[in-house]
Amino acid sequence: MKRTFQSYSELAACVGSEVAVSEWIPVTQAQVDQFAEATGDHQWIHVDPERAAQGPFGGPIAHGFLTLSLLPRFFESCFAIEGARMGVNYGLNRVRFMSPVPVGSRVRARLTLLACEPLAPDGVQMTWQATIEREGADKPACVAESLTRSYGAAA
Repeated sequence: MKRTFQSYSELAACVGSEVAVSEWIPVTQAQVDQFAEATGDHQWIHVDPERAAQGPFGGPIAHGFLTLSLLPRFFESCFAIEGARMGVNYGLNRVRFMSPVPVGSRVRARLTLLACEPLAPDGVQMTWQATIEREGADKPACVAESLTRSYGAAA
């Protein structure tokens, strides 16, 4: 369920807590193939299902950076800030790919707000811990500290 914040101060009150958990989304071979085409990363463990079936993961896996690139989708589906006119990805502090994401599996994100700092004249910079989980896995697929900025909402 998408959470809507009425102001940056309402959002800032959540620092230190888990703000949202996304819905599960499937990871398909078509997505992996499109990502390979876009990035030029055509390694067989991603794009050759027959060969990958004989490899260390028993089938094709998503690129780590594909998994990471789902962050905007998770953020968009999890929360909104009323009145914000624009949001941007500002970067990453730390990223770890902790376990593979086999094609055909489903992933979701747990979003914890670590910091929310004002940006003059009308924005905030948020630091999020995004834990991307694979359904049924013992450990996360990816843990990333993501920096985002939002502009234009009420303080």
